[in-house]
Amino acid sequence: QVQLLESGGGLVQAGASLRLSCSASGRTFSGYPVTWYRRAPGKEREFVAVSTKSGQTYYTNSVKGRFTISRDDAQETVYLEMTSLNPEDTAMYYCDMDQYWGPGTQVTVSS
Repeated sequence: QVQLLESGGGLVQAGASLRLSCSASGRTFSGYPVTWYRRAPGKEREFVAVSTKSGQTYYTNSVKGRFTISRDDAQETVYLEMTSLNPEDTAMYYCDMDQYWGPGTQVTVSS
C-alpha cells in the first residue's frame, strides 16, 4: 500500500522559511513526478510546484524565486523549501505522487 506523509509545517512570521518534506512508503518516488499543492481556507486547491520524473521543476508564479522543490529518491523524500513566506502562503500543503496523497501539513504565516 502506497502512503505519503507530509511534515515540516508550522506557524511562522512573515519573512521566515520552512522546509516541507514528503515521504513515501510502499513505493519509491523514482520514475514518478511529485507535485506539491496547497489549499487555503475558502479557496480551491492550487498547484504549487512539481518535480518531474526527469528532475525538471516548475512552479506557480506566486512562489517562483521563493520556493524550491527537490527530491531525494534514495531517501524516498521530496522537499519543498519555502523562503520569504508571507500570509498569502498560509494553507494546508499536500504532496501527490501518481494520484496518491498525503494528509497534508499546515503552514500558517502571521503578518
